[in-house]
Amino acid sequence: MNTMLATAQATIRQAAKKLGYSEATITAFLEPEREHVFEVTAGGKRYAAYRVQHSSKLGPHKGGIRFHPNVSFDEVRALATLMSLKTAAVGLALGGGKGGVAVDPRALGEAELEELSRDYARQLAPHIGSDKDIPAPDVNTNAKIIDWMVDEFEKTVDRKDKGSFTGKSMGNGGSEGREAATGRGGVIVLAEYLKDRGLLDKPLTVALQGYGNVGYFFARILHDEYPNLKLVAVANSKHTWLQPGGIDASKLTDPTTLTEAEVLPSDAIIGAPADILVLAALEDAVTKENALDVQASIIVELANGPVTKEAEAVLLEAKKDILPDVVANAGGVIVSYLEWRQNVRSEHWTEAEVNAKLDDILVPAAQAMLARAKEQSVSLKQAAFELALIRLLG
Repeated sequence: MNTMLATAQATIRQAAKKLGYSEATITAFLEPEREHVFEVTAGGKRYAAYRVQHSSKLGPHKGGIRFHPNVSFDEVRALATLMSLKTAAVGLALGGGKGGVAVDPRALGEAELEELSRDYARQLAPHIGSDKDIPAPDVNTNAKIIDWMVDEFEKTVDRKDKGSFTGKSMGNGGSEGREAATGRGGVIVLAEYLKDRGLLDKPLTVALQGYGNVGYFFARILHDEYPNLKLVAVANSKHTWLQPGGIDASKLTDPTTLTEAEVLPSDAIIGAPADILVLAALEDAVTKENALDVQASIIVELANGPVTKEAEAVLLEAKKDILPDVVANAGGVIVSYLEWRQNVRSEHWTEAEVNAKLDDILVPAAQAMLARAKEQSVSLKQAAFELALIRLLG
């Protein structure tokens, strides 16, 4: 069992036991409803492919498709399980699912990438659709790939169903605001936390791991809306750039252009001197080996599972707060949900309308998590998981 799956199941088990659910109920919940393990072809080569449909109690399965050499069955199972918790934690009428192909898309030409994408959608066509399972982009997948999949799915089932996938291009039924959604959601949740703690107008510093799509939009929106929250460190997979005087995120598209910053190894970001550490890269970034390096008192999980279970225990013991991924990075799935609603209603909303609806869903979800954590004297992750499990298990 991989670390993320073990962490997800342990956290769910802990929350469910505290709520009084039986071992049999917990075990049954942890088992996905359906698991699809198959192979897809591109350029004459075959690649392992997966789609796990965890829970549909609250609505159709929902979750991304990732193309990455390290994709495994256990990883997809973990992410599908976490999607069930995430959609429930923020009150969406959706379930949880996840998919992936064990492939390095950078090693494929355009034609091979299209072949792979279409084969994936064709083989899964009987099991997905706007009322069954609604995939979306994830690591190394994008609107172009999703458009290919939608086209292949519609050809295979011989009917139009634009709500079968989300994360589509704007001309193909995509939603305004989708690209920035996860980063924007992280800002919304952080702001609610800081407001709750009386810190929203204080001068605080921020260190950001990961400057891809999510990290970029988080930094830009934070800079625009809360200028008192100063970005002082940023990292990608190669380096950390530390600039205590502040980094102007409104002008930063590539951290390598930070000529006045101190350049450190990539993993130095974990111990960067900042009040807030935002983890927007990959899973297992903070482990028991480096948890004591964390100087920040507030950790924001913008990636999926960036803090291991062992590291979480160390951080909580040190009185640090962790804003959990199931709420903190839910902006993406919320706007995916809003895209699906637009598709099934044959509507198209403005970016302002989408952002307002994102706010309407995520603000109360964050407030409910904060309130439960206080009432029950539990961590924010425990509170979020408890709220989700109450909705999922009744």
